[in-house]
Amino acid sequence: MTKLCRKIVQVNIRWKIFDKVSIFREFFRFIWERIIVCSAGRKPVRYRRLSRKTSSTPAMEEAEEYGVGGEDDPLTATCSGYDSDSDLVTLKISILGDCQIGKTSFVIKYVGDEQEKRCLQMKGLNLMDKTLVVRGARIAFRLWDVGGDHSSIDQIPIACKDAVAILFMFDLTSRSTLNNVISWYSEARKWNQTAIPILIGTKFDDFVQLPPDIQWSVVTQARAYAKAMKATLFFSSATHNINVNKIFKFILAKLFNLPWTVKRNLTIGEPIIDF
Repeated sequence: MTKLCRKIVQVNIRWKIFDKVSIFREFFRFIWERIIVCSAGRKPVRYRRLSRKTSSTPAMEEAEEYGVGGEDDPLTATCSGYDSDSDLVTLKISILGDCQIGKTSFVIKYVGDEQEKRCLQMKGLNLMDKTLVVRGARIAFRLWDVGGDHSSIDQIPIACKDAVAILFMFDLTSRSTLNNVISWYSEARKWNQTAIPILIGTKFDDFVQLPPDIQWSVVTQARAYAKAMKATLFFSSATHNINVNKIFKFILAKLFNLPWTVKRNLTIGEPIIDF
């Protein structure tokens, strides 16, 4: 059976399970809303375009729109916070990588400061939500940010189970965090064989200050790892909002076969995108 067929079968199975446990789902949503303070009747967020600051590095001009897309973008979306309506489609995304590489900053940049204040913290886990409206469909990203220390390894099974995508992250300025990606990948695949793998290099704004030969070496190794993992490679910066939203747009497009494609970029000194 082809991978596409397996994914279709998996989606059908999940929907059948969803129908059978809808009553329990509503109950747990009720409990969830009592645990986490929700802002009812909150107005939709208006997305803004980040101002382009003058910089000697061309890559810094790549700061993208904060949001999922513009009016003509097929992935146009708005954030509505936590939602309890039954028509909400929930997508679980796991985030793995070493400590101190910018995973949490990356997630906060995407969900926003208000959602970050309402995150659910567990031992070795941070859970945050972002609800989107895409072409009339309401979709909730449930982001499972796994701590990068040794004690967090035990959280990988629960974090990866049923995830539709797994983000494997590393610090572009720390070669050791890139080397450790393979271990994170091997462990995650024990519990989830079908999730979309994405390899993400963080702190691109610091990375472009490194000598060109070091940049070339890291890019070459990261591309080789991405190829071995059959993953799409993104270089990102939470500080400058580079490729943060684009990564989640990519996930939506892949999952729902939407007419949006990411452009490949292999230029040294710019945020790499390879697939």
